[in-house]
Amino acid sequence: MSEIEDIASHEHWMRKALALAKKAELLGEVPVGAVLVKDGQIIGQGYNHPIALHDPSAHAEIMALREAGQHLQNYRQIETTMYITLEPCAMCAMAMVHARVQRVVFATREPRTGAGGSLYQLLQHSGHNHQIDIIEGVLQEESSEMLKRFFKQKREVSKQAKTNNQPGNRE
Repeated sequence: MSEIEDIASHEHWMRKALALAKKAELLGEVPVGAVLVKDGQIIGQGYNHPIALHDPSAHAEIMALREAGQHLQNYRQIETTMYITLEPCAMCAMAMVHARVQRVVFATREPRTGAGGSLYQLLQHSGHNHQIDIIEGVLQEESSEMLKRFFKQKREVSKQAKTNNQPGNRE
């Protein structure tokens, strides 16, 4: 496969992950989506919904890994590529290491909790018996804008709620 074909393929799968991120956003969850691909097919997919499921582990990547495990009937997901709209956190990075995911492609960095190089480097840590290849920046602008818009809206709602609860502003 040529480099141009690789780029087109990565963008194709990342668009699928972005569509899943929009589902999370509609639920009021942080808009993150993930698809796990093996042999040109999605074997697992997910989007953030820890709030709706009351489950702190219900991140997009974990949901995709769970679905893929059922699909493959195996907890090992060898020769797979995980496409994620946001750099994975430590929990998700280690789950992918344990699952033996071959490659992680993420759209945008997460400087506060990223475990693919921003804050920590767990995907390629030399102490692990498995390291994951990383490609970053695929459709970065689209993912970044979605996240910025989501958090801006959350801040505005929070600010409005505080204003409404000020003494003298009650009806």
